[in-house]
Amino acid sequence: MSDFSLLHPPLPEQKNLPVLWHGLKGCGDALALAEAIQQSRRLFVIVTEDSQTAMRLEHELAFFLGDDWPILHFPDWETLPYDVFSPLPEIVSERLRTLALLPETRQGALVVSVSTLMHRLAPREHILANSFVLSVGGRFDLELNRAKLEAVGYQRVSQVYQHGEFAVRGSVVDIFPMGSKQPYRLDLWDEEIESIRGFDPETQRTIEKIEQVELFPAFEFPFTDEAINQFRKAFRETFPETSERNPIYLDVSKAVAPGGIEYYLPLFVDNTESLFDYLPDNAVLAIPESYPEAAKRFWREADERYQQRKYDAHRPLLRPDRLFLEPEQLQQQSDRFNRLILTHEAEAGVDFECQALPDLAIDS
Repeated sequence: MSDFSLLHPPLPEQKNLPVLWHGLKGCGDALALAEAIQQSRRLFVIVTEDSQTAMRLEHELAFFLGDDWPILHFPDWETLPYDVFSPLPEIVSERLRTLALLPETRQGALVVSVSTLMHRLAPREHILANSFVLSVGGRFDLELNRAKLEAVGYQRVSQVYQHGEFAVRGSVVDIFPMGSKQPYRLDLWDEEIESIRGFDPETQRTIEKIEQVELFPAFEFPFTDEAINQFRKAFRETFPETSERNPIYLDVSKAVAPGGIEYYLPLFVDNTESLFDYLPDNAVLAIPESYPEAAKRFWREADERYQQRKYDAHRPLLRPDRLFLEPEQLQQQSDRFNRLILTHEAEAGVDFECQALPDLAIDS
């Protein structure tokens, strides 16, 4: 083990033999992971105990890897289990972009917190089948694409301000795609896209020209007529004692997504998947030693909130096991991959012997 260093870290080669790293202080973990990514040329799924650590590692990895390697972040919804409001569109946008890119990503880093990794997701087909590209010179049938956008959850408005909205004014179509940092303006000539420009939603002024834009669905679950019918049937079967005049049931029946609808995702699909199903088989998991405890802590929190709120007749709840992976299931899924364990214990594994920074605080 003495041949290893921060610039030549050891990597796991067998799924049943995880490699332990310890003695990593400051940004030593990010440097060692960056070197491992460059050496192995595989996708490293870096799991953190919380969202703050995920953000730190994402920024530090970007510094060490530069623009040569993709760094994907699958952010947390930033809502507590069973909250009655939905995540911000910007968060959903980034999550959808990551899910769309993952099937084609074979190397680089994916950063995700333990609790986010435990969420059940819609099947991959929802993201992949409902994503499409608009290019300059391509055909754009106004009525057909309007119906297509509405079918994947985009909302038609008079003026575009946020993700998941589009507007039509004569031969001009404004759209703010999920997964994009800015909205775009499509100028049409008959049924051909003449130009695509980014624009500022506040001033409505166009910025730079681009050649194409990729569109992802507006929700993490299907919201088509077929999916709504599936929801109605599943809702009645799951909550037989709940009236059909339930506000959630009525809203979805009218193709309106009420706040917190994400916690009813399993009712829109035949089966759910997890983030593990989006990963290549040769991916490497880099997990903290607190991985099992963090999973159990989140599971207890979800179950406690379920027990507190399950008696609300106006908002019946799905059991936690339908929305999240149980800690044992999380471990079983993790065991399918090669694993790195970042630990503070010095009894085993590789000691990188990083020194902590001295106290640089100013004594005022």
